[in-house]
Amino acid sequence: MMAYESNPILDKLPTHLKQFIKPQDYEQYSAIDQAVWRYVMRKNVDYLSKVAHSSYVNGLDLTGISIDDIPNMYGMNRILKEIGWAAVAVDGFIPPSAFMEFQAYNVLVIASDIRQLENIEYTPAPDIIHEGAGHAPIIANPEYAEYLRRFGEIGCKAISSAKDYELYEAVRHLSIIKEAPGTPEEEINAAEKQIEYLQENMGKPSEMALIRNLHWWTVEYGLIGTLENPQIYGAGLLSSIGESEWCLKDDVSKLPYTIEATKIPFDITKPQPQLFVTPNFAHLSQVLEDFANTMALRTGGLSGAQKLIESKALGSVELSTGIQISGQFHSVIEHKGEPIYIRTVGPTALAYREKELVGHSTLQHPEGFGSPIGKLKGINLAIEDMGPRDLRAYNIFEGEKISLEFEGGVKVEGTIVTGTRNLQGKIILITFRDCTVTHDGTLLFLPNWGLYHMAVGQKIVSAYNGPADLKSFDLITHELTETTIKVKKDAKRLQLEDYYQRIRDLRTGKNTTVSMSKVFDEVQEEHPLDWLLPVEIYELAKKKENGKLQKEILKHLENVKLENPSVGRLIDDGIQLVDNSFSKVK
Repeated sequence: MMAYESNPILDKLPTHLKQFIKPQDYEQYSAIDQAVWRYVMRKNVDYLSKVAHSSYVNGLDLTGISIDDIPNMYGMNRILKEIGWAAVAVDGFIPPSAFMEFQAYNVLVIASDIRQLENIEYTPAPDIIHEGAGHAPIIANPEYAEYLRRFGEIGCKAISSAKDYELYEAVRHLSIIKEAPGTPEEEINAAEKQIEYLQENMGKPSEMALIRNLHWWTVEYGLIGTLENPQIYGAGLLSSIGESEWCLKDDVSKLPYTIEATKIPFDITKPQPQLFVTPNFAHLSQVLEDFANTMALRTGGLSGAQKLIESKALGSVELSTGIQISGQFHSVIEHKGEPIYIRTVGPTALAYREKELVGHSTLQHPEGFGSPIGKLKGINLAIEDMGPRDLRAYNIFEGEKISLEFEGGVKVEGTIVTGTRNLQGKIILITFRDCTVTHDGTLLFLPNWGLYHMAVGQKIVSAYNGPADLKSFDLITHELTETTIKVKKDAKRLQLEDYYQRIRDLRTGKNTTVSMSKVFDEVQEEHPLDWLLPVEIYELAKKKENGKLQKEILKHLENVKLENPSVGRLIDDGIQLVDNSFSKVK
């Protein structure tokens, strides 16, 4: 059964990405959740309209993000479709490569949970405020939307290390327990220390670690404009009422955005000591392309092969003829700094232009694949550049028993069965029977192993994460080690939710018989430290010009501030927002 409403953009998603999508379950949002959304959005829009990039406020309208209600994914999708995007709900953090791959398909990933009232200013967990109110509005800017799509396209090809996944799991764990009410402080401290330890012991950063730094300093925490007068466009800043104010202060260094940002790691648990300012959105794309030029995706070669081997994950290399080998890379033999033989272990598939070659699925190569790379010894013309007459002259011909010795000492000896050509007529694969492959006397392939398929290519031109043809492998393997914790609500919590619901119904006109004074008296008695509902009632009292109730609420909120000084600023800001909105009306 499909867990979400599809549309033409979502229909294009490959099956392995659909495993991360979950239903939004809109009915699960309580009236407290709706009040949290409304408070953050009203405060943000009031403040951000002065300091955010103009695309933000315009984008709120264009993407159908309401200030008063948590966005419904179905409604958002209907509007996002107009600008060529879609949105899906997921459970918290998903693996970075999957997150980026969604972007490559113009799909915004939205963690559908919402932060607790206690974490109203900031949460390390991805939530609908961060994703819906932060990411969605800016993608209405076409230049930025293209940057995001391109970032996803390049980012999902970045090669990870085994330690990257360990860090992802640790960050996901912290985000879950921090949002779960009642988590002991020592458990949170231990999770934060584990992240610190991992970050300090990552070794040389992988491509994925470097490109995640770029993502953080642009998509999440980016500023745009001049160093002296920057504006906000990063979703992490747009969705945090604390950080959006803090980030523009002089205490936070503002640096010009360059490729150097890849070298600056970030800590998700702390405010950032510096931020990067891009002069315009087009500059983001330029830096991204500069970084992509350093990736194995574009450089290939020995280092690309080595990165894949170190990742211990499914990846692909493409040779200069266009043939692509996908699997888990195990070893590479080198000669004078160049790869001369590459080998995978386990299921391997061959493809050309991202389409699996007929007869070369993982069923044909269940235990791995190995092939020489480079030119034949003593012959200037590479096999890939030989036309039919050249191949005949060098005896590379069907039915011929032949010995091919490559530069670097790899030798292939056997009888040629057939060759496979690409669309340009170049030979990309030669199949042998009774074949022996050796390197300086070491056996690499024996005749009794069956047919030997030799990929043809002078160089590795590209190496990247994931398979060449997505259909070649079963990628439906993702199992979350833990899911976000759903709060079991006690009677007291349900009672408070009911009070919030009554005030919400009164404000929306759903129930005009609700007595504000009665609800306020009961909240004072039963939930003396709750501050957000009194602020909401104050707004209605102001609207109905009930001066007596306004004074009572302000007096009560002063007591709440004395009892819990940490919410003082939130209360003051909430009251000021209400007062300002009414003074504007007048």
